[in-house]
Amino acid sequence: MIRAGVVGSRFAGSLHAESLQATGRVEIAAVASPSNAAALAGNFGAAAYPSVEAMLESERLDVVSLAIPNKFHADAAVAAARAGAHVICDKPLAQNLADADRMISACAEAGVHLLYGEELCFAPRYRRVKQLIAEGAFGKVFSISHRERHDGPHSRWFYDPDVSGGGALLDMACHGIELTRWLLDKTPVESVFARLGNFRHVDEAVEDHAVVSLRFADGTLATIEGSWAVSGGIDERLEVVGDGGSVVADLARGGSMLVHSDQGFGYAAEKAGDTRGWSHVSFAEAWQWGWPQQFAHFVDVIEGKAKPEETGADGKATLEIVLAAYQSAATGADVSLPFSTDVTRPVHLWRP
Repeated sequence: MIRAGVVGSRFAGSLHAESLQATGRVEIAAVASPSNAAALAGNFGAAAYPSVEAMLESERLDVVSLAIPNKFHADAAVAAARAGAHVICDKPLAQNLADADRMISACAEAGVHLLYGEELCFAPRYRRVKQLIAEGAFGKVFSISHRERHDGPHSRWFYDPDVSGGGALLDMACHGIELTRWLLDKTPVESVFARLGNFRHVDEAVEDHAVVSLRFADGTLATIEGSWAVSGGIDERLEVVGDGGSVVADLARGGSMLVHSDQGFGYAAEKAGDTRGWSHVSFAEAWQWGWPQQFAHFVDVIEGKAKPEETGADGKATLEIVLAAYQSAATGADVSLPFSTDVTRPVHLWRP
């Protein structure tokens, strides 16, 4: 059994731990969190620690999975690599390019994998779309549109630029950016144009809505919308258009049940609010979004059975595009890639 340590104990930490355990090849040996480690650790018979450093001092781990605020990704990844553990890092990879390089270098020097957590690349609907593109079902693809929208994050730290680094662009649009790169077999992005704003969370220091336009080296255009300003539960969908056909894949609601309730009920779906009246109720939600498939793939990589589909290099490429998008929003102009900046918080390119 692979011994895993999960860093983070809330929503994402639970998903990481449950998905790793579901492979049947991983023991959740430890959980590290300054506030809630014991509660999550107790679900798995794991040891609880107040920090990643304390966990690594006491445990011999094969892999460390990071589900913590963005600010802490780099230090935790470097510490895990130096302890000889493979690293799984949830999106975004880091807050800045220097931290991304630090993570990539530490893992390379230690001879361990740095695996980038973008679960949409493992969602069954989207993998089928990629297969159809490869088969030529749509002819030459020239346009991709992706949106992921809801009314705001799980925790307050997302709104703190020092901890998060940015708002809906960094948190949400990063999904569509990496998804489109993956659908196009990692074709380079040539230029980025973006508009940002605060429309629902008007007093926050980070943006709550982002629209990003990408031009790829092969001429393909992509439009990415990421938002914390849309009510009604999470909206996640993809459209691919080619000169010979098209497809629309609705991930969030296409696999749900349409339920009506006069009095309401408990959980319907991620970010869903009031369940009185009509609701889209999820079924096998984690599987629909690709969480267990992603972690099963990562375990295959760790065991030497597969080449990684999503790596630290992919996380850095996505971050570079995000940074270029913040720069574009500030200037109102296209930004060409490659793009480099020494800014430590992405949102500060747009809102100093």
